Amino acid sequence: MEYMTPIVKAVIAAALGFTIGILFPACSMSSRISFPYVFPFAGNISISHSCISGKDFTGNCSTIDTNGTLKIYETTNPKGAETLPPGFVVSQSDLYQHRLWGIPDEDLPNKPKYLVAFGVGYGTMKHNVNNAVKKFAISNNFTIVLFHYDGNVNGWDEFDWSKDVIHITARKQTKWWFAKRFLHPDIVAPYEYIFIWDEDLGVDNFDAEEYIKIARKHGLEISQPAVDGQGFQWRMTERKHDQEIHKQVQEREDWCTSPQLPPCAGFVEIMAPVFTRSAWRCAWHMIQNDLVHGWGLDFNVRRCVEPGHEKMGVVDAQWIKHHAIPTLLNQGQQNENTSSTAIRTRCRLEWKMFDERLAEADKAYYQLMGIPYPSSNSTNTTN
Repeated sequence: MEYMTPIVKAVIAAALGFTIGILFPACSMSSRISFPYVFPFAGNISISHSCISGKDFTGNCSTIDTNGTLKIYETTNPKGAETLPPGFVVSQSDLYQHRLWGIPDEDLPNKPKYLVAFGVGYGTMKHNVNNAVKKFAISNNFTIVLFHYDGNVNGWDEFDWSKDVIHITARKQTKWWFAKRFLHPDIVAPYEYIFIWDEDLGVDNFDAEEYIKIARKHGLEISQPAVDGQGFQWRMTERKHDQEIHKQVQEREDWCTSPQLPPCAGFVEIMAPVFTRSAWRCAWHMIQNDLVHGWGLDFNVRRCVEPGHEKMGVVDAQWIKHHAIPTLLNQGQQNENTSSTAIRTRCRLEWKMFDERLAEADKAYYQLMGIPYPSSNSTNTTN
C-alpha cells in the first residue's frame, strides 16, 4: 500500500485546491488567510491571496467575522486605505481656503479653475511680483501660491492681496523644489491649468484668461507666453509679431537633431511654463527630488504630451518680458562654495545628471522589452 500514498496525497491536494477555488473564485495568491475552520483535517493551513475584480465579484477581500461584523478590505481603494468604505475615501484634494465657521458647503461660492505659483523673494522684485499677482488676481478663477525662498512672508502684507494668497516658505529653495513637494497632481487635481512662473517676468501685455482661451483653442497641453525683449533666449520662445501662436522654429545650426524635436519644437522654457492638469500629472513625475533647478525638464517634458511638436507651443498674442534678474542666485553669497557662480555650476551639473538618468532609464526599459536601444537617443543639445 505504500505505493498508493503519493496518489492518495495527490487526490487530497486536488480536492483541496478545487474546493478553495469554488469558495474563492476571484482570488489569486498574495495576502494571507487561514482555513482551519473550513478544513479541520488540514490543521493550520494558510494560503496567500489578493482579490481582484470579477464579473460577479466586488473586487475586495472583505470578510465577516464570527460576530457578524464586516471587516472591510477594498483593494480598489488607494494604497493604505483598503480598510475604509470606498464611499468615504477622498483620494484628491485642492488648495481652496475654507473659513472656520458656518456650513462647509457654503464656504466656496466660487471655486478657482486655475492655479499660478511664483517663486519669490521680498526684495528688488517685490513690485514686479505685485504687478504679476494682480494680473492673475483680477480674475476670480485663480488660486495664487507664493513660494518664498528667503523666509520673508510678513513683508508681503504691504500688498492687499497678500491675505488672500497661499504662502509657503523654505529658505534658499527653488520653485521646482516647492512644486515637487506641494503641487502633487492629487493636490492640484481641480485645476485645469497650472502656471509655474519665475518672479522676474514683465506682464504688462499679458492677460491670463485670454491666454488660456488661446491655449485651449489650439490644443496646447504645455505652453508658455512668448518672450519679447533683449538678451539671449531660445528662438522657439521669441515672440512672432504676426502670429497668434507658433509650435516650430528654425534654430541655430546643428542645435536640433530633428525639426520636430527641442529646441526647434516640443519645447518651452522652465521660467514660465503652463501645464494642463493631465500634462502636469506626468511632468510632476519627471521632477527629480534632488535636482532642484529644473534644468533638463524643458528638453524632455514633451514626453508627457505626445506628439510634443503638436501639443506644445508658444502663445505670441499674449507675451511677457524677461527681466533676467538672478535674484535666487544672490541667496548664496557667504563663500565661494555658495556663490552665484557655484549655483550656475550646479545647474549645469543637474542638467547633465537629468539626461544621464533618463537615458539609463530608457536603456533599462528597452532592455526589459527586448528592443535595441537607439544610439541617437540624446536630449541635451547644448551641454
